[in-house]
Amino acid sequence: MGIRNSKTAQQGVMLLEALIGILIFSTGILALIGMQALSISFMSDAKYRSDASFLANEIVSMMWVDRTNLANYAYPGGTAPALAAWIAKVNDGRLPGSDTNAPTIVTNVLTGEVTVTIRWQPPGSGTVRKYDSMALITNP
Repeated sequence: MGIRNSKTAQQGVMLLEALIGILIFSTGILALIGMQALSISFMSDAKYRSDASFLANEIVSMMWVDRTNLANYAYPGGTAPALAAWIAKVNDGRLPGSDTNAPTIVTNVLTGEVTVTIRWQPPGSGTVRKYDSMALITNP
């Protein structure tokens, strides 16, 4: 029995190195796929928040133009002509789940303070997101 041949002592090491290399590479690829999925989720959430901000600013702009009828913009229950079109725009599918989570508009005619709340529920999410916008509409 004596000294072992160094060639036979190294058998299988190359295969083991290759398997470890494949494992490290696969882990890296899976991490990249996970980061891409998370990035897409964050991008969708940012788009929804941007759309909600645009819609809230749009109705506040309409109220500025028609500030003498500020009380008619309260929702639910408002009777302003522009309000019905705006509600239809909110519920047109731009924000998922906004048709089941109605927006609210609270107006204070005495102070001119307006609060617009828009709600939506992203696909696959159990939580309802919301965007609140507050404005002070006063007479010049």
